[in-house]
Amino acid sequence: MPQRLGNAERRARLGRRHHLATGCDDVVTVAGDLSGLHSSDPATVYLAAWARTPDLRGEMVDAALYVDRSLLRILGMRGTMFVVPRDAAAVIDAACTRHLVAAERTRLVRMLEAQGIATDGEAWLADVERRTLDALVRRGEATAVELRTEVPELQEQLVLGQGKTWEGTFGVSTRVLFLLATAGRIVRARPLGTWISSQYRWAATERWVEGGLPSLPTETARTELTRRWLRTFGPATERDLKWWTGWTMGDTRRSLADAGAVAVDLEDGAGVALADDLEPVAAPPPWVALLPGLDPTVMGWKEREWYLGEHRRRLFDRNGNAGPTVWAHGHVVGGWAQRRDGEVVVRLLEDVGGDAAAMIADEAGRLALWLGNMRITPRFRTPIEQELNR
Repeated sequence: MPQRLGNAERRARLGRRHHLATGCDDVVTVAGDLSGLHSSDPATVYLAAWARTPDLRGEMVDAALYVDRSLLRILGMRGTMFVVPRDAAAVIDAACTRHLVAAERTRLVRMLEAQGIATDGEAWLADVERRTLDALVRRGEATAVELRTEVPELQEQLVLGQGKTWEGTFGVSTRVLFLLATAGRIVRARPLGTWISSQYRWAATERWVEGGLPSLPTETARTELTRRWLRTFGPATERDLKWWTGWTMGDTRRSLADAGAVAVDLEDGAGVALADDLEPVAAPPPWVALLPGLDPTVMGWKEREWYLGEHRRRLFDRNGNAGPTVWAHGHVVGGWAQRRDGEVVVRLLEDVGGDAAAMIADEAGRLALWLGNMRITPRFRTPIEQELNR
């Protein structure tokens, strides 16, 4: 009979393994132990690190990303952006990113030919890619605007949704750079502005990371990523892993079997865990946290009721993106926002008791002080965050 791992056990693991109850003094360790920090909204990286790293300074994250380059910003699970340790980047690239390249390339080639930019889209694209990479190697780092001056074809415009009510245009440079990044040939370097900016300089991967990323067999990488995910988020369900990675259910089950996962009994049904990770974890001391939108803890599972309760509608947008959340002792109890004057305000959705409420208020004050003159608007607005900003 499968071993039972209930919600109390899952919350104890979450508090300790996600560094929310205990903290961690190393940003790279935090990113690795969380299986990556979401970076679709660049502010998430810094705020997620702040929530787990006592005395964090933004310069510490900058150094890991742009000086030591021990952290890399890559396209990862579900085709979304993550910041991950260098060793994890190769695993994620082989396990999740590599299979996106063929479809993206085919789509771009068809658009180039259909819209009259090239008669042989594949040859045109290969030539533009080569010259774009050559320009990046010469410059070291460059923006899309700078690259367009060296490779004029990047200035071409494509129409998206031709004939539709939502028709729009975008630069070829956007798709070419995205495709090169998906193929692991270039990486996003420093942003043009502050750490909340999503406009990046680009660099050739082999110049940014000496020797580039090692190439791993897909199945080997998926097995390794499954082990890492289970160590972070297990016990969990097959559906959780399928959603988090973007794999098919067949690939998900194959990777779980290869990783040596075993069946366990969760309060809401069947789950899986690593065979060597079934011993109880000691409950951490009481803790609270203010986590940003798209925080890796909030977005680690598909089936979220055991830590989210009935709060999904208030704290997620219609596309399933999490907004800023307030946590107490392993589950979500509310949301938060930063107002224009810099105040961090909280809306509790359930009674947490006086002690926890006081801890949450202290955490909100600490975050406002840390943010200083920086103003954060989540990339994906949620009902409670917008209510707090009225």
